[in-house]
Amino acid sequence: MICLSDIRRFLENSKRNTKINMTNIKVVARHCGVAVSTVSRVLNNHPDVSEDTREKVLRAVAELHYIPNTSARNLVRTTSDTIALLVKGVNNPFFSKLIKIIEREITQSGYTLELHQMDTSEDELRVGAQLTNERKLIGILFLGGRFNYSPEELSLIKVPSVFCTYTNSFGTLGADCYSSVAIDDKNAARFAVDTLVSLGHRRIAILTDNQDDHSISELRFQGYQDALKSHNIPYDPSLVACTGTFSDMRAIYRATSELMERDNSFTAIFAIADLMAVAAIKALSDHGRRVPEDCSIVAIDGLEISEYLLPTLTTLVQPVEDMGLACAKILIELIESRGTHRQVTFQTLLREGGSVRRLNT
Repeated sequence: MICLSDIRRFLENSKRNTKINMTNIKVVARHCGVAVSTVSRVLNNHPDVSEDTREKVLRAVAELHYIPNTSARNLVRTTSDTIALLVKGVNNPFFSKLIKIIEREITQSGYTLELHQMDTSEDELRVGAQLTNERKLIGILFLGGRFNYSPEELSLIKVPSVFCTYTNSFGTLGADCYSSVAIDDKNAARFAVDTLVSLGHRRIAILTDNQDDHSISELRFQGYQDALKSHNIPYDPSLVACTGTFSDMRAIYRATSELMERDNSFTAIFAIADLMAVAAIKALSDHGRRVPEDCSIVAIDGLEISEYLLPTLTTLVQPVEDMGLACAKILIELIESRGTHRQVTFQTLLREGGSVRRLNT
């Protein structure tokens, strides 16, 4: 008996053999004495075909060297149910759970979701525009991206879209021409530092990716500065450690070590992301500083891994379930012409752990 896996292996080998004479699906149908639709159902592994017919069609496919022309099929396709999820920064562990939530909601709503991973150096709008043409997309979810789009750049995207986990804080887009779902990064950072100040800390260092990159790190750095100013604490650039990354643990460890070598007077660290805090706690320990006895540390994100640190990390948790639901809902409403553009901002929730302590004053 010929099985479908055998035919698939034959088709893959046939792609590499330019001497094979190709035929079309009508010839296969005529050879078997069945309808073209029956051949199509067999090739797509539909269950509503008898075993005798299935075997007859598969044998004919092999004998006639038929290869489905998927590229031609895509060219003539005029309708689609496909939504793309473009992920920029695939190493970000916060994205993993968010992707699962978005995928669940999109598929339950009757659409197909395609996941596309991008390098951080790629332009997500140009990639999105290209995929729209190639895959006939009906919508795009951008997970991670720039905070400074212009109207001219956004005009490349011809289908409904939503910016997930970021918004146009440094760009020139009008509120009526884009949708976004994100936390208030600046306010979350301000609250984190306020928490440390309320416990008596005034020498507060910061671990940040960059100070002025027009992105999430700049917003959280601004929140750090705003909190210091509101408490009349002088800003000290020697307490700023730029890692150049959110996920390279060695680079974060090294930046924390250099911070201690430069100025070891701080009593607390605000890490703008949980992963930074993980590496920082290791660096502090290796340099003889205990958390929280010698140094308190607080972060933003609420990653599951941070609950299993010793001590458990005190962090501001992003409401990932609500954010994923909002991303999917807004896009589906735009696709179905049931909604308009909107920017949804979520607040974080403080999860108290064991990584901070009150100073004796």
